[in-house]
Amino acid sequence: MAGVEFTSDDATRISGLLSRVGVDLIEVGIISGAGSPEADLILAVHNEIGPDRSLSLVMVRDRRQVAEALKEALRLGCRSIMLSIPTSARHAELKLASPSLSYLKTLAKSSIRQAKDLGFHVTFSGEDGARTDVERLNDYVAAGFEAGADRFRLAETVATLRPQDCAKLVAGLVTIDKAEIEIHSHNMLGMAVANSLAAFDAGAAWISTTVGGIGERGGNSPLAEVLCVLRAAYGDTRHDLSLLTPLTQEAVRRGGFGSAFMPGPTTRHAYAYELLGQLLHPEAYETTPAEVVGNARSLRVRTRLSPALVKFALDDQEPAVDAELFCAWLITHQQQHGKPLLDRNSIRALAREYAAENLITEGR
Repeated sequence: MAGVEFTSDDATRISGLLSRVGVDLIEVGIISGAGSPEADLILAVHNEIGPDRSLSLVMVRDRRQVAEALKEALRLGCRSIMLSIPTSARHAELKLASPSLSYLKTLAKSSIRQAKDLGFHVTFSGEDGARTDVERLNDYVAAGFEAGADRFRLAETVATLRPQDCAKLVAGLVTIDKAEIEIHSHNMLGMAVANSLAAFDAGAAWISTTVGGIGERGGNSPLAEVLCVLRAAYGDTRHDLSLLTPLTQEAVRRGGFGSAFMPGPTTRHAYAYELLGQLLHPEAYETTPAEVVGNARSLRVRTRLSPALVKFALDDQEPAVDAELFCAWLITHQQQHGKPLLDRNSIRALAREYAAENLITEGR
């Protein structure tokens, strides 16, 4: 989530509590290639609960990148991975440089086979799956299971479904040969829990949640609410609910949200982004634009900086600075000053400070 960066200590504490609650699988870290910046988080969780109960996300953009990311996952001792793959034509065009279903299926099958050959338990996702054409989505999911995948995650990346829509979509997916389905919902429209349970009733075997509902684009399905509904409505008593309050308090506090995380479209973090693609193409990530609800998009970041993101933030500000050199300086500055939250204005202010320092140095 934009501007939220947990530490290894956070990962240890939160994963330990999740394990004691009885959560089956705990997701930690994003791996996009060699030298993952979230390696410490992954290792901390492995050390606390063991690699068999954790899962890490592996970005999928091209074959070479996937091969490097899988090597990194293997090096870190991961046993279960989730291949994050965009499925809607728009997201595939933005992230894979092609909306082609044929290319999408080829890349997915190649990635799945590489991962299975290395011994991973493999979940593959449909990023923006909820807005993907149904025929396109079903064809893609069938190809993934034919390639040997163990589970499919239907990602409601952009909240758009009603419970009845979600149930209908999942009911079709579970009929695919060998299909095991997981639902992952966002809460911008306040229906993440309802959609998750509708998917469960329609045959989904897994529900993806976050502690306190913390997540981008209005948040995700909150763990506590989902577990309480499972107990109250389904008689599921497998989980220790007595730990939910301290767990949620820990995650919310460590995430920098004060006493509670507020979901929905009207909060300051609802339209906060730290990825350049989201800032440049917000229409691909929003069904309700920020302006419609009187909100505004913002850049919120701590250390997940890139020269391209810095260049976007500066937007030809004078005096001009070299984006790559300033980005390296800014990352070091963030590490030295406790990783404070940055927005566009603070990045621009620090660029002026950087320019002044370098002008003075050159003058000497």
